[in-house]
Amino acid sequence: MTKSSREVAAISERFDASAEIVVCVPSFRRAEHLQLTLASLARQRFARRFAVVVVENDAANRAAVPVAAQAFRRGPLQGLCVVEEAQGNCRAINAAFETALERFPAATMLLMIDDDEIASSDWLRRMVEAAETSGAGVVGGPVLPHFSDDLKQGLRRHPAFCPAYDRSGPVPIIYGSGNCLIRRSVFAALAEPQFDLRFNFLGGGDTDFFTRCRRAGLTFYWAADAIISETVPEVRTTPRWLMTRGLRIGAINYHVECKAAHTAGSRLRLCGKTLARLPLSLFRAGRLAMTDQPLPIVMHPMIVAAGSVLAAIGIEPRPYEASKIAS
Repeated sequence: MTKSSREVAAISERFDASAEIVVCVPSFRRAEHLQLTLASLARQRFARRFAVVVVENDAANRAAVPVAAQAFRRGPLQGLCVVEEAQGNCRAINAAFETALERFPAATMLLMIDDDEIASSDWLRRMVEAAETSGAGVVGGPVLPHFSDDLKQGLRRHPAFCPAYDRSGPVPIIYGSGNCLIRRSVFAALAEPQFDLRFNFLGGGDTDFFTRCRRAGLTFYWAADAIISETVPEVRTTPRWLMTRGLRIGAINYHVECKAAHTAGSRLRLCGKTLARLPLSLFRAGRLAMTDQPLPIVMHPMIVAAGSVLAAIGIEPRPYEASKIAS
C-alpha cells in the first residue's frame, strides 16, 4: 500500500500541517489503553506545537478510530488517524512514520510511544531538549514497567523490562522504539522501508533500524528523565511469556547479525558465534545465580542463546501475528 492510499479515518477539525514535532502512536486492539496514552499526550507541559499520528492496524474492527477521533475533537491534541490494512508490527510503525513525514512536511523530529504506555507530563519537552542540546540523530528514554500485581515487582530487573541505561548522555545505540525521538534527517539517510518487514511478525524491527543507524555513523543520546511508563498485564509476567520473549530476543539478535554477514566466511563465523553462545550463556546464568537473582532472570541468558540457535534453523516466535497477540 502506498502512503497516499491509506485511509484517513479521523482528523482534527483545525488540522495544522506546519507542526515541527510529531508523536506517532501505532495501535492494535488496545482501544481502552489508547485513551490513556492519548490523554497523557494531552497533558504534556510543552509550550511548542506538536501533532499526533495514530495508526489503526486492525482494519476489520477499527476500535482505535473512535478513540482517536474523540481525542482530536475535544482537544488539545491535533493530528490524524490512518488505517494500515496490512497487519504487523513493522507495517504499523512504518505507516506512522511515513504518514508523519508526508502530512507534516515541516516536521523535523518524530517521536514514538506505544499504545500500552503513558508519558510523564514533561516527557515531550525533555526528549526535544535532549535532541536539541546533544545534536544527536536519535534520542531514547526509559520505559518503566507498571505491574498490576505487586508480587511481580522483582521483574523490574529482568532484561525484558529494565531500561538499557540509567544516566543521561551519549550512548552507542538504543534498542527499542517505545520511547524514542528520530530526526527527519535520519529517515533520509536510510533506505525504505524504515523498519525491515522481515521483522514484521517477529518484532525487532526497531533493533535492526537503530543498528543500521549506528552503521551509518548516526549518533545516539539517552534522556534518563524523559520517562514513559508501560502497563504490564498479568499475561506478560508468566514464565511462558518471559521464555517466549527471551527466544524472540535471541532470534532478533541472530537476524540482525545475519543481515550484515554478506560473505560465506562471515556467515560461517556467525554460525560459530551462535553456537558458542550456548556454553557462554551457562556461565552467565551461573554468575547471576550467585547474586541471588530470581529464576526468570537467571534463565534469561540461556533462553536468548537458544533463541539464536533456533532462529538459525528457521524456528522462531511470531508474536505479532493477529491470532497470537495478547493485550
